[in-house]
Amino acid sequence: MPGGRLTQSERRQIALGLADSLPYAEIARRLGRPTSTVTREVMRNGGPTAYRADLAHRATERRAQRRRPASSRAAKHLPQSHGRDVEAVADYEEALTTVLMASGLPKMAAGVLTCLFITDTGCLTASQLAQHLQVSPASVSKAIAFLESQSLVRRERDERRRDRYIVDDELFYQATIASARANDQLVETARRGVAVLGPHTPAAHRLENIARFLDFISESITRAAEQAREVLHTKPAATPADGQ
Repeated sequence: MPGGRLTQSERRQIALGLADSLPYAEIARRLGRPTSTVTREVMRNGGPTAYRADLAHRATERRAQRRRPASSRAAKHLPQSHGRDVEAVADYEEALTTVLMASGLPKMAAGVLTCLFITDTGCLTASQLAQHLQVSPASVSKAIAFLESQSLVRRERDERRRDRYIVDDELFYQATIASARANDQLVETARRGVAVLGPHTPAAHRLENIARFLDFISESITRAAEQAREVLHTKPAATPADGQ
């Protein structure tokens, strides 16, 4: 299995696979690469509809030239403790951001959320986020507003009256419940359409089936979230490696 950075030839094969609407897993299988490598490559270079092999290759070369200074900035603004390898943390940060983008988060929101996830304190100021991500405070503010709307972060004032942005375990529960409530709104709207379109019409049957499906999903999500909530407040059991 090949290792290291993708070659220009491999990037062209990725572009051909995307043009043929192949899934990432199949493209990766043909290259002999992990699916995550292909996913990350596509998402950080325009996404499946805008990916261009030559442009992606040049962009990667530019990132490689800037990599060491970027890692130094990361070490300065997000100090690593517990003996962590700065390069490994930087690679993981990029991978997690890519996965969050693939799940539907905008690029900047994914980057901000990743920074908060991998910080031991779980909180950073707007200035710290802007410095680490090398973006403007306005970009951070916009990303935070989106994340707050999804119940994925919360803010509080510190002793210097600066806003700090925080992720904690309870936020995952709240975000899940918020998602279920969004489904409830769609269920209500779909059923209103049944009345408008006529209960015995094909369109009404379609909307009613959608409403029933989403209603079941919403109830299941809420029930599962309530049952699993305590997991978020339980310290993971130590593994054998932890005791070494």
